Amino acid sequence: MSSLDPVAVFRTEAAECLEAIEAGLLDLTHKLDDKDVVDAVFRGLHTLKGSGSMFGFDALAGFTHHCETAFDRVRKGEVPATAELVAAVLAAQDHMRALVDQPDADHGDTGPRLLAQLQAAVGEKAGGETAAVVAPVAAAAPAAARTTTWRLRFSLPSNSMANGTNPLGLLDELRDLGECSVKANLAAIPPLEEIVPTDLYVTWEVILTSEQDRSAIDDVFIFVMDDMELEVEEIAAAAEVMPAPVPQPVAAVAALPVVAAALPAVVPEFKPVEAVPARRDAAGQPEQRQAKAAENVRVPAERLDELMDRVGELVIAQSRLSQLASASSDIALRSVSEEIERLSGELRDTMMVLRMVPVATLFSRFRRLVHDLARETGKAIELVTEGESTEVDKTVIERLADPLVHLVRNSIDHGLETPADRLAAGKSEAGTVTLSARQAGGEVIISIKDDGRGINRERVRAKAESSGLIAPGQPLTDPELLQLIFAPGFSTAAAITNLSGRGVGMDVVKKTVEALRGTIDVTSHNGQGSEVSLRIPLTLAIIDGLLVRVGTGSYVIPLSAVEECLELSLEEDLRSRGRSFISLRDSLVPFLRLRDLFRTGTKPDVHQKVVVISTGTERVGLVVDQIIGDHQTVIKSMSKLHNDVSTFSGATILGDGSVALILDVGHLVIAGQQQETQMRVAG
Repeated sequence: MSSLDPVAVFRTEAAECLEAIEAGLLDLTHKLDDKDVVDAVFRGLHTLKGSGSMFGFDALAGFTHHCETAFDRVRKGEVPATAELVAAVLAAQDHMRALVDQPDADHGDTGPRLLAQLQAAVGEKAGGETAAVVAPVAAAAPAAARTTTWRLRFSLPSNSMANGTNPLGLLDELRDLGECSVKANLAAIPPLEEIVPTDLYVTWEVILTSEQDRSAIDDVFIFVMDDMELEVEEIAAAAEVMPAPVPQPVAAVAALPVVAAALPAVVPEFKPVEAVPARRDAAGQPEQRQAKAAENVRVPAERLDELMDRVGELVIAQSRLSQLASASSDIALRSVSEEIERLSGELRDTMMVLRMVPVATLFSRFRRLVHDLARETGKAIELVTEGESTEVDKTVIERLADPLVHLVRNSIDHGLETPADRLAAGKSEAGTVTLSARQAGGEVIISIKDDGRGINRERVRAKAESSGLIAPGQPLTDPELLQLIFAPGFSTAAAITNLSGRGVGMDVVKKTVEALRGTIDVTSHNGQGSEVSLRIPLTLAIIDGLLVRVGTGSYVIPLSAVEECLELSLEEDLRSRGRSFISLRDSLVPFLRLRDLFRTGTKPDVHQKVVVISTGTERVGLVVDQIIGDHQTVIKSMSKLHNDVSTFSGATILGDGSVALILDVGHLVIAGQQQETQMRVAG
């Protein structure tokens, strides 16, 4: 039995904590006076420091302490939050990430340099005084310490003790702050036979007299603040609010000997602050409280991949069983085959859901990128995200990260103008980059849109002609011209910068998207901006397909692209040889003869079929000899020897053990259109 590596678990949780800190810092850039965000960033830094110290990451804990100190001063009102402070902590956060990944590496003078920036960021706004953020916080003692009396009422979630939270430890920390009186409210404790041993039923009221301020009280509950209920109010004097001690009824104490033993000094002076009756069901019986189930289970990604492979093998085996059962007259065998088909289908659907993750996990990475590029280029940039809840296969998400980085950087560098140029053009000073995602059938469309100057078509053509990509004066449609920006080594930048200009990046984007069986569409309007849309399959593992026969070969068409099927007789086929169009509800739809495209060398069937598919805004018909039926298709990658065969996106294994090729609809339409053009020219 394998055990989890504690350090690996810490690194995973530290990465999530750093992401939360970064998100909070980026939120703070838009509203520097948001106290809730400041508190959230402080709690994240405090958690990271404590966890790092506990797991032996001393360098991380020491460095994070300085950032925590700076934000502690901000939340106490000693210094304001500024853009310089946010930028300094963002830079420091990158160093924290390096200390998590490589704690023993030599990081040079990065730490001291970042701390100097942090000190300057805090000191610049502190009335000329240098903020001592590189040393532990020491509260300056006032001339006369102010003593305050606080009333606290708090309750923890019922599953707190099961999750490792000790309420008595919290009470001890409150006692360390000053004179403290504690009362436990046991009114919600059910009868003994209904008690769940791991549940917490007690709530507390505390009267605390201390020289510490409210932030010290919040620090006691900092790790449980998000799940608990806490009321804190300042009162004049303890004597005015302390009720007379009332002995706890013997029956209640006797029913809970463990609680009574654990709180010997609390129970005798108990008096309910507010009666909390036990929850009851519709029949009037006390309702048993259930511990909150864990919302997430952390599973390594490779285990999901292994499980997906097993499910794929099961689908193939089930397909073979169905074929054997259909050829058999055994009713029992057919019944078992249908049951296994149902179960394997449900298992496949469940597995696909497990692999799906929201696009928000991808979009969230670009907030920091846009923030840094705005500071680097001097441009005012606003990032807008839409459709973050759209779900895509996790493998697609991972492989789209780098292409989207190139597209966003290119949009900011080439597309968006400087604030002065935008104002001169009658636009707002800040440019907008919009990341959006939406689902369309079996595809997800991810778009990167800006409101900048647009693509200069004259410069694109001139660069393409000078590079030999096209012949001088060669006629091109607008989409064909815009697609030239994805050619290797292509760039219209006048000078090489840190962002772009070398002509590498956009061709990588196209190769990556094509490897995902996707397509890229580009639209641009002069002076209004550009939009790049990536059309990507929802999943790369198992799809629903339409199994067809062309000649003697079997092929699979992704079912999500299929609109309808029509019959094409031999006479209609011969009559349409010169035009290859069919009339479909008052519109002409071009069709492609797959037999000619694949050069099968076979004669067409008497009753051919036309499968109408949609590719974006276009509809195209594919002429096949026979439609066999739907097929659960487990996608197998093509070998490296077939990388240049763009007509097929993969292969699958049929129930009889034979191989069927999966048609790449987008590339098939392009290839068919080129062949149709050649036939017309030749004719």
